[in-house]
Parts: sequence; C-alpha cells; structure tokens
Amino acid sequence: MNRFFLLLTFLSVAGFSIAQDRLWPGATYNDTTPTLESAVGHAVGEEISSHAEIKAYFEALANAHPNQVRIVPYATSWEGRELYYAIVGNSDNMARLEEIEAQIADVSRGNEPPENLPGVVWLSYSVHGNEISSSDAAIQTAYHLLASTGDDVVDSILANTLVFIDPLQNPDGRDRFVHAFEQARGLVPQADRIAAEHDEPWPSGRVNHYLFDLNRDWLPVTQPETQGRVREVQRWRPLAFVDLHEMGSDSTYFFAPEAIPYNPHLTQSQRENLLLFGQNNAHWFDENGFDYFTREVYDAFYPGYGASWPAYHGSIAMTYEQASARGLVMRRSDGSEFDYRDTVQHHFVASVSTAQTVAENREALWKDFAEYRRTAANRSDAPASYIIPRQIDQGAADKLAGLLATHGIEGKRASESFRACGEEFEAGSVVISTRQPASRLLRTLMDTQVDMDADFVAEQERLRDKDLPDQIYDVTAWSLPLMYNVDVVECDRAVNPSGAMVEAGFRFPGKLFGSNPDVAWVVRGKDRNTLRFLAHALRNGVRVTAAEEPFTVEGNAYPSGTLIVKADDAPGADVLESMVRKAGIDAIAVSDSWIMQGPSFGSRKVRPIVAPRVALAWDSPTSAYSTGATRFVIERQFDYPVTPIRTSTLAQADLRRYDVIVLPESWGGYGGALGEVPENLIEWVESGGTLIALGNAAEYVAASGLSALKAEAQVRNEDGEKSKSTEEDAPALVPGKELMSREDYLSSIEPEKEAPDNLAGVILKAHVDSDHWLGAGIAEELNVLARSDAIFSPLKLDEGFNVATFAGPDEVFVSGYGWEENIRQLAFKPFVTVEEKGRGQVIVFTHDPTVRAYLDGLNAILMSAILKGPSYASPAR
Repeated sequence: MNRFFLLLTFLSVAGFSIAQDRLWPGATYNDTTPTLESAVGHAVGEEISSHAEIKAYFEALANAHPNQVRIVPYATSWEGRELYYAIVGNSDNMARLEEIEAQIADVSRGNEPPENLPGVVWLSYSVHGNEISSSDAAIQTAYHLLASTGDDVVDSILANTLVFIDPLQNPDGRDRFVHAFEQARGLVPQADRIAAEHDEPWPSGRVNHYLFDLNRDWLPVTQPETQGRVREVQRWRPLAFVDLHEMGSDSTYFFAPEAIPYNPHLTQSQRENLLLFGQNNAHWFDENGFDYFTREVYDAFYPGYGASWPAYHGSIAMTYEQASARGLVMRRSDGSEFDYRDTVQHHFVASVSTAQTVAENREALWKDFAEYRRTAANRSDAPASYIIPRQIDQGAADKLAGLLATHGIEGKRASESFRACGEEFEAGSVVISTRQPASRLLRTLMDTQVDMDADFVAEQERLRDKDLPDQIYDVTAWSLPLMYNVDVVECDRAVNPSGAMVEAGFRFPGKLFGSNPDVAWVVRGKDRNTLRFLAHALRNGVRVTAAEEPFTVEGNAYPSGTLIVKADDAPGADVLESMVRKAGIDAIAVSDSWIMQGPSFGSRKVRPIVAPRVALAWDSPTSAYSTGATRFVIERQFDYPVTPIRTSTLAQADLRRYDVIVLPESWGGYGGALGEVPENLIEWVESGGTLIALGNAAEYVAASGLSALKAEAQVRNEDGEKSKSTEEDAPALVPGKELMSREDYLSSIEPEKEAPDNLAGVILKAHVDSDHWLGAGIAEELNVLARSDAIFSPLKLDEGFNVATFAGPDEVFVSGYGWEENIRQLAFKPFVTVEEKGRGQVIVFTHDPTVRAYLDGLNAILMSAILKGPSYASPAR
C-alpha cells in the first residue's frame, strides 16, 4: 500500500478531511499552477516530502511559470544531493534580475537605494533535517504566491519583493529522517512520542553526512551546504532572512523579537525592525487562532547561526520555531494531539506574513540596510586595521585570512614589507581595514571579547546562586584569531600596503626549495600544515622521521616537530611537489648531515613515524556532533582515512589491526556500550594500542580504570579550600546554628559536595610542555573552548604526563563569560595528558578539541596524538 492511501485510511478513521491547498483560509487558486499532489502524488501535509519530491515540485513550478520562477543550484551535499533556491516574483522583476543584482551590490556599499528596487526576502527551511514541517511549508508558500487569485497580500508581495525560497538546507539529513520514518510506520500513524516512527536511530536526521549541526556552521563555514549558502546570501543581500526550525513537541510557535542578550554589534534599527515582523506575524496568528511566544529562549548573541549571521551584513535575521510532530501526528504531554499538516500551516502562514512585512516596508528597510552598511564603514570606535603578520604557523594565518574573505570581508596581502603602528611587517602579511561595510561582522569575528549585557549577566549569577538553570543559549566566546591560535595586531590607523586582495578560501601552496638533496628533505615544524604533509606522506608509504627538539643544519634553524624525509626514502620530485603543494607547506633540500645544534638525524630524539591505522567509535552512545566533527577534521582537513566502528563492535571485536582508537564525546556515557570495565579495550591498550579520549569521554576512561585521572568536586570559597563531604556515620541531628543574614541563609543551603557548574563556552589559555613528544612542534600556548563541568586533578609523576595544563588563575581566562569559581579552579589543571599502560598508552583531552571543527588552533596537537602516538607505543609489529 503506498503512502498516499495509508494516510487516507488514517484520516478517514480519525474523522479528518483534507482541505487540499487551503492552508490559507479563504484563498482561491488558479488551475494552471501544479499542486504538490499533481506533481508527486500527495497533498501538502499528507506526507513528509522527500528531497526528490521537493525538487520535482519546484521544477514543476518553474516549468509552469517560467517568467515568475527561477531555480538556482548553489551546492551539492556530501551524498550528492543538489541544494538550490527558487526565486519567485512577478514577471517584470524577474525579467530584470541582473539589473536588480547590480543595484543591490551598489546599495551594499552604502549608497542610496533606487526607488524601484524590490525587497529581497530569503526564507530558509529545514537546516536540521528532522525538523520536517518547514520544507513542506516552503512548497505551500511557493504555490500560494503563484496560484493565488484576487489576493491583495500576494499581489503586494509579488509587486514589491523577490522571494527567495531555500526549501531544504540539509537534504542528507532529511532523507535519513524520512527513511527511518518510513521503515517504522505501520497501518496508521502513531501519536505516541515513544513510538518507533518518532524515535530516530543514531545519529538522527538533524545532522548532515558528516554529522554537523549546519545551523552552527555559519562561523567556520566548513560544509559544502554552508559554503554555497554563504556565497549566495552575500550575492543577494536580503532585507529579511528567516531560518525556519522546529522545537519540542510540547511548545507552540516562536518568532521574533528574540530573547536577550543581543550582540552589541547589532544596531538599534535592526532591533526595532524585528517588531515589525513580530507584530505582523502576531496579526496573522491571531486571525488563525494559533498560539505563539516571543522574547524567550532563542537569543541574538552568538553570530554563527543562519538566524544571526546575515544580520551582520545588514539584514533583519530571525529564527522561527514550530512545535514538532516528528511524524504525521503527535500527542503532547497534556494528552492533546496535533498533526503534521498543522505544523506545515503555521510555518506557511509565518512565511507569507514575513514577505508581506518586507513588501509593505520595502523602502524604509532598504534605507536602514544602506545606513547599516554606510555607518559600519565609518565607525570610529574600533581599531582602524587588523594586521595578520607572517608567523610560525603560517598555514593557520593563511586559512584565517581566507575564511574572512569567505565571510565577505575585504583584506589585502602585502606584496612588500611595510611598517605600521611601530612594527615591521613582512611581505605576505594581511591587512584588513575596519573602514568597510562588513566592519560589524569583522569586529564580532575578530575581537577578543564581545560582552553580554551587564543586567543579563547579573541575572544569570542570581539564578545560579539558587541552583536554577541559566539562560545562556550557546557559547559566549568565538574569536577567530583565538580559535585559530593566530597572532593579530590591532592598529589605530589606516594601513594600505601594495598588494592583491585576499580571495575566499585562499591558501598558499607549498613549494620545493632545492632539488635532489644528498641527505634529506626537511619540512619545518610548528605549522599545522606540517601535520597535513605528514598525513599525505604516511598515506603514500613515505618513510618520515620527526625531530623532538629544535636543530640547526646548513645555517637554518628548525623548530621541534620538524619532519625529515631521507633522500633515499623520498618519492620522485613530482610526487613530493604534489604532496607539499596540497599540504601548503614547503620542503627544503639538505645536502649536509652535520647538525650545528640539536639532535642529529640519526638521534633517538628523531623518531621514525609509522603510518597508523585509525578507528573512531561510532553509533550510540557517542555524541553525533563530536563524532562527526572528529572524523571531519581527520579526513577532510588532514586527508587521513578513519574507520568508524560501532561501539557494540568495539566491545568485543579483535582490535589488533588498529593502532589508534578515538573515543569522541558521548551522550550518556560509554558504560552501557563498552562495559563499566572495558576489558576488550584494556587488553588492546596494554598490547600496544593508543587510546585517545575526547571531552567527556575522559570521565569514562577515568572511571573505568583506563586512566588515573580523577574528577574534582566544586570549590566555592575563594581561598581554594575544598568543600567538606558529609561523613558516612554522621548523626541524624546536626548542631543548631542561627542564621543572621541573607548571606548566612544562602551559605547554609549550599550542598556540602557538588559537581562543578557547567560552562556555556568560554576560551581559556593552556600551556604546552615541549619536553614531552606530544608537545614537540606544538605552540607554547593553546586556546581551549571549555563548555562543560570537567575539572580533573593533574596526574602525578608516577601516573603519567600532563602535556598541556591550563594557565594560572591570573591568566587562564581569555574570552567569553564563565563562572568565576570554575575558571579559578581550572587553573593549572590538565587539558592533555598521556599515560603509559602496558605496551600502549591513553591520551586524554579533557575538553573536546574538535567542537564544530572550528578550533583550528588545537588541530596540531590532536593530529600529533593520532599520527605520531603509535610510534611512541610498543605494539607487536
């Protein structure tokens, strides 16, 4: 029985009737516009439309209305599905799209908008693939705009706007959800939320192929879906950008204005314009009897969402959230039920309402947009220039400059050395002026600190004093120079060296210096691209050694972590040149083996590196986000293959064929999957394996006996004295105590033993000990994103080595907002540890270094652990 007839059976039994295409009460439609049912076989809201069905319908619309619809492909997902948006407008505006695009580009420079410039509305649907209703709402929105007759609202929208409909931002995730739903469904849809059709298997349809939350990828722009979208949004500069989501099933509907705190780089006019959209949405929701809420939960502080990033280009960016049916019908906790069609209708009505708001306020919104861009370029409350100088980790500096260009920020790479603000800068340094229309975005990406509103912070501290949940929605620190561990100089005057503009995604290719060396090729350490070269060399079977200490040869000094390829082991010049070009790192020919300072090439401190076979824990209970980001960093940023192994298999399989196993963060802990005492993993490690635990996996390896790490309880008092635990034989009665003040009361209700509070996401400084092999070739200081309650005591000398430890209490805090007690207690505590266990070793990162794949400054130490670690173990080979 096909999907359509299954649903007809259900609706007949349940007493429902389908009002095909009548999701806007009173609407009348023409007969020339294809309906979803005529194109794919089911009406809007009857079924959860797949990527193929959605695409087929938009192609049908374009064929039926060639003068009013244009389909624009903009990306291809990892799994080969096409992403596209549809431009919908009247025939007059559609005929002059190129002219409109040029006019928008002119207004984006801060110039006055022409009177006939239509407003651009960008509606983005289903960035999370299992937030299903919005994509079907996209279908209904397009149909309604093209098929409506005698509707003044639609006529105004078509005359005054161009509506950009991105119907499916995450096609891989949506089809994963649809597949799981279809496998689980039966005779009739089930409303019970614990029914299999609502209970997605790991990793769920929320994420894309590499298990990324694409809504958090607007800052690092790592995924192809985001890369295409960022490019197109900059091309068309929408006045309003809406990201349509789903939330918990017991809620109603959320639209702007957002909750506090607001990012200080948003303007007052943007905040005021949010009210225009909220009030019009409220009007239509009241007309239809829909419940909603505003100003709660979803804030406007973190700049890396689809509902925030466009705002820093001048848009009014918003998130809309609909209570999810996660299927065709859902029962709430109060016993009431709602169906999929309801959720589609709510998003559809909000979409039309948003387009109407732009249509009716087009001229004022364009003026505000131009003013935003113009005033951004003329701000005086900022450094005049940021300079990214040439530095040891040049690969990171190049990548940062290229990412800023991807964000639409103009930078110039100096072709000659220059002097600015009392410093000398080499050719190749990048200068970024803040006097440009993207200045507000530049500031929020580059500044060390972006402050939250003081009243909001005070309220969070008040709530925390009562052990109530805080209202911080996401991370509080995201400075790109910090996360990339790149030095940036702020200059208080304009700097304009000769040179070319930096291109989006630019990275210098590596080169060969010299030819046919008598001794070796040398690849300089302390650049993360050195690790990319190592990955390429190991994959190609090239024998490589790594220096644990600095050395000088032929008058050139090389830092620790430098790689050496003996001349006899080197591949042909063409192969080697291809490897260094791809890695973005230079190789220097050396024809004299006499080392002037440091270890000789034959020293025990120059370690041969064996190509490791790497496995990654996969499936429940791993965190899909951590698992996907870790795999992405290893595979796509360093080009080294990973074998994902399901946790149930890790618990019992013969693991001897692998040298490295990575345990990413988990949801709920590994004990149930791997065992409270993971005998299989313990045996494998003791036989020579290298186990790497990330983030909260540290708690598992500590509790299971794989590591000697010990978690710490909360320290509240400022003198650092530990909280006292209650004695097991404490009497039932305790001594009486008078409480003389509010402070006495608050002190009396504090738990005697308490886990540390959870950090929302703050950047802390860690120091690296270069005396250990894992610290060799790594920056002396690292910036770590701490976003958990993890605090561990340092390993004792007879237990292992603390390779990276957080800085002292006066310097550990770098950026964001976190609880003072946590930050103070984290001082001198471990971030990276190494413990020998039998012939193998356990390496622990107490905070996840792969979060969202945007902590590039931590990639080198992670990849050193993965690529070099097995060469410091003693497996039977």
